[in-house]
Amino acid sequence: MKRRQFLQAATAGLAATAIAKPAIAQSSPTIKWRLTASWPKSLDTLWGACETISKYVAEATDNKFQIQAFAGGEIVPPLQALDAVQNGTVELGHSAQYYYIGKDPTWALFCAVPFGLNARQQNAWFYEGDGQKLIDEFGAKFNVKCLLAGNTGCQMGGWFNKEIKTIDDFKGLKMRIGGWAGKTLQKLGVVPQQIAGGDIYPALEKGTIDAAEWVGPYDDEKLGFYKVVKFYHYPGWWEGGTTNHLLVNLAKWNELPKQYQGVLEMAAGFANVQEQARYDARNPGALKRLVAAGTQLKPFSQSVMEACLKASNEVNAETSAANADYKKVWDNIVAYRNDEYLWWQVAEYTYDTFMIRTRTRT
Repeated sequence: MKRRQFLQAATAGLAATAIAKPAIAQSSPTIKWRLTASWPKSLDTLWGACETISKYVAEATDNKFQIQAFAGGEIVPPLQALDAVQNGTVELGHSAQYYYIGKDPTWALFCAVPFGLNARQQNAWFYEGDGQKLIDEFGAKFNVKCLLAGNTGCQMGGWFNKEIKTIDDFKGLKMRIGGWAGKTLQKLGVVPQQIAGGDIYPALEKGTIDAAEWVGPYDDEKLGFYKVVKFYHYPGWWEGGTTNHLLVNLAKWNELPKQYQGVLEMAAGFANVQEQARYDARNPGALKRLVAAGTQLKPFSQSVMEACLKASNEVNAETSAANADYKKVWDNIVAYRNDEYLWWQVAEYTYDTFMIRTRTRT
C-alpha cells in the first residue's frame, strides 16, 4: 500500500515538474553552434557581446540551444568571420561588416561610413526604417542573415605620431583604419592599412604605421596606444556610430526552429543595447586617465573636416555610379539621415549643446 502511494505521489510530482518547465525546453531539439568573433577576449566590450549572446540563448532555452564563442584567431583570423559563416565553417560570427569591403563596398554602409548615421539613428534605420530589409536582401547573396548585435557610438579620430593641423599633414601617412574611411583618406594622401585590433600596437611600436584608430578611450587604453604615440584626435567622422552584427549562416538560420530564431534575435538585441551602454559608461574615465598619462587631445580643425567631407562625397558618388547595390543603400541612408538631423537639431542638438556649456554650473 505504501509502495503504491509512493509511486502515485512520484508520478504526480514528475507531471507537475514537466508542467512547470518552459514549453521550449520540452519540445525543442538540442543544438550546439559555434561563433567566431573578430575581437580578442581582452576587449570586454566587443567580446562581451559574444558572451552575452551565448549566455542568454542558453538560459532562455534551458541549455537546449548552446553557442560556444571563439575569439579572433582561435578558429579563423579575426577579419575572416564573414567567410567562415558564409561557407559553413561555423554557424555564427560577430563582426563589423566594413571589414568586408573587398567583397563588396556595400557592406560598409551597414556598419559605418564617413558622415553617416549616428548610433541611435542606425538603430532607428534598422529597426523602423529600411535597414533590416536592405541587409536581408544583400546578405542573402553571401548566404548570411545579419542581426544587430552591438554599437560603439561615435568613435575617436585616432592616434597620430604628429599633430594633424592641416589637410597636408595626412599626405604619406601610413594609418591603420578599418572600413570604407580608408578610401576617403586615400584621396587625401593617407596610405590606409586594415589590421586586426590585437595587431595594431606592435605595428605602431615598430613604426610600421604612423597612426591608428580603433574605437575610443576605453578600448584604446586597453590596447596601449598611448604608450607609443601621444596625439589623440577627434571626432571619428568616419564612424558616427558603428554597428556590429551577429552573422548567421543563412541555411542554418532557415533550419532553426522559429522559437530559437526568436531567442537569438532577442539575445542579439540585448547585446546591441548593452555594448553601447558599456562604452558610454567606461569611456569618460578612460579618457581622463589617458590625458593624465600625457595624451594630447586634439580636435580636427573645421578646414580638415570640410576637406574630408568633400573627399567622402566624391567616394560615394564614384562608388554609386559603379555599384547598383551601393547606390540603392546609400541613397536610402542619405534620405533617412537628412530627416533624422532635421529632427535632431530641433531637440537633441539644442539640449546637448546647452548641457555641454553649463555642465560645470550644476
